[in-house]
Amino acid sequence: MTTAELLKKVRQIEIKTRGMVNHVFSGEYHSVFKGRGMEFSEVREYSYGDDIRQIDWNVTARHGKPFVKIFEEERELTVMLLVDVSKSGDFGTVTATKQEIATEICAVLAFSAIRNNDKVGMILFSDTVEKFIAPKKGKSHILRLVRELLSYEPKGTGTNIGGALEYLNHVIKKRSISFVMSDFIDEEYDSALRIVGKRHDVIAVTLNDPRERELPKVGLIKMKDAETGVERWIDTSDTNVQKSFRNYWQKHEEYLRKALLSTKVDRINIEIQNPYIRPLVDFFKMRESRV
Repeated sequence: MTTAELLKKVRQIEIKTRGMVNHVFSGEYHSVFKGRGMEFSEVREYSYGDDIRQIDWNVTARHGKPFVKIFEEERELTVMLLVDVSKSGDFGTVTATKQEIATEICAVLAFSAIRNNDKVGMILFSDTVEKFIAPKKGKSHILRLVRELLSYEPKGTGTNIGGALEYLNHVIKKRSISFVMSDFIDEEYDSALRIVGKRHDVIAVTLNDPRERELPKVGLIKMKDAETGVERWIDTSDTNVQKSFRNYWQKHEEYLRKALLSTKVDRINIEIQNPYIRPLVDFFKMRESRV
């Protein structure tokens, strides 16, 4: 895109997604993701008059004298958007690609966050961490995030969700609300989810296209793996090919389901052929019912 085209696209996304934030969510974000009130900061040696309920018994036992926990007021939240920019995001057979839908969802979440006076940061990742944008507030910052999503050209082609999560844990020390936006076509990320989930509130936003799960029976076609670049001729009418294709996606979905269940990570499932606003609203209402 030219600069003019990019700015026009950014403006279109801003108008569309801010309208959703203003008219659809109507406070759900605020009621679900509130500031936690007080957050642990450090420990110090006990002084006369300190609340004995705040004694840290583990530290006290190590030092042989009493220490108390110190808390500070947590006035704002940090929202992190971890966005998969691997080549599989370019796939889309209906009206948009997975990457285009991810960009709009990021804008919805980011505008919701700044409306709540929260900070928003972003990590773009493929098979490596491509770009980190530190959390900030303000409309101009959100528009910068949207521009990056629209114009960024990734260097890697594959997907490493575990690596992105480990990077998040390294750069964001305080608890954040972290949305991981990907098709989750990857393996061995469950341990990273478990570790990161102990510090951050992690939410998986899974992006799916119907053609990825079911091959159309159109005979012999050449297929290319977007992430590896490998090309193969496949007879889509062959029963064994159809079965193998379905088994692959069932195995992939089962791993994802078990990983999220075992790590207690919530999921927003986006089928890109359908409007994404309903799954988002349903998620917020589900989380609101827990509060």
